[in-house]
Amino acid sequence: MRLADPLVASWKAQLSLRFSSLGPRTVLAENRSDGPLVVQKPLYQEGDAVCQAIVVHPPGGIAGGDELKLDARVDAGAHALLTTPGAAKWYRTSGPWAKQQLALSVDGTLELLPRETIVFDGVLADLGCEIHLGKEARYIGWEIVCLGRAGSGERFSRGAAKLQTKILRNGKPLWLERAFIEAGGALMQSPAGLGGHSVFGTFVATIVGNVRKDVHQDVAVTQLPGLLVGRYLGDSSAHALRAFTTLWAALRPVVAGRVAVAPRIWAT
Repeated sequence: MRLADPLVASWKAQLSLRFSSLGPRTVLAENRSDGPLVVQKPLYQEGDAVCQAIVVHPPGGIAGGDELKLDARVDAGAHALLTTPGAAKWYRTSGPWAKQQLALSVDGTLELLPRETIVFDGVLADLGCEIHLGKEARYIGWEIVCLGRAGSGERFSRGAAKLQTKILRNGKPLWLERAFIEAGGALMQSPAGLGGHSVFGTFVATIVGNVRKDVHQDVAVTQLPGLLVGRYLGDSSAHALRAFTTLWAALRPVVAGRVAVAPRIWAT
């Protein structure tokens, strides 16, 4: 049997979402998908004000040549929480890059709280995220990346990962970051880079005013004008997720005016 060409067999998927305010209720006003990237139905675990959407990629993993695009808009007065049912797995490739692009436009409140991203040895992964915030927009989001599968003894020794995040408020940059991590490269061992660790994460929240720096001992917190950035560096994705969840619980009442209620999907 002849194997399919990886470019021909790759998945191209796009999901477009729009959350709007209908009185006291946030509704999923637009939900268009093309390819294997979907939201099955909106959930209201916290009542009508917060619309929770679980983004599902049915193939279960991202391979070379795959391209995923998620566009989401949150209108003024609306509050959306996006999460995923499990870790995103990026498989090794024989040549083509796999790509994921998030484009988010927020005038209300958005929480982007996915599970961890696991990049396998031999991967070529390109992850981009661009967030446009309106004047009154509120945002909390995180990203946790695992290099290799340390639990099974796999190290990230071949391949590369590109990561780019851009956050703008009224068209003006608040946060711009680019990283190119070459498997087995100097950045992975350098004290100025990952210092030999396999898991890293970034937590971002729009916040004004000073916040206690001891909100979680395992997250290094930096405050910029209008933005708080938290960093995790270690060797456990479960530990990183707990650390960021604790930080989220401390900051959510300040940023979004609501106590933290963990999505039920995290417990399954």
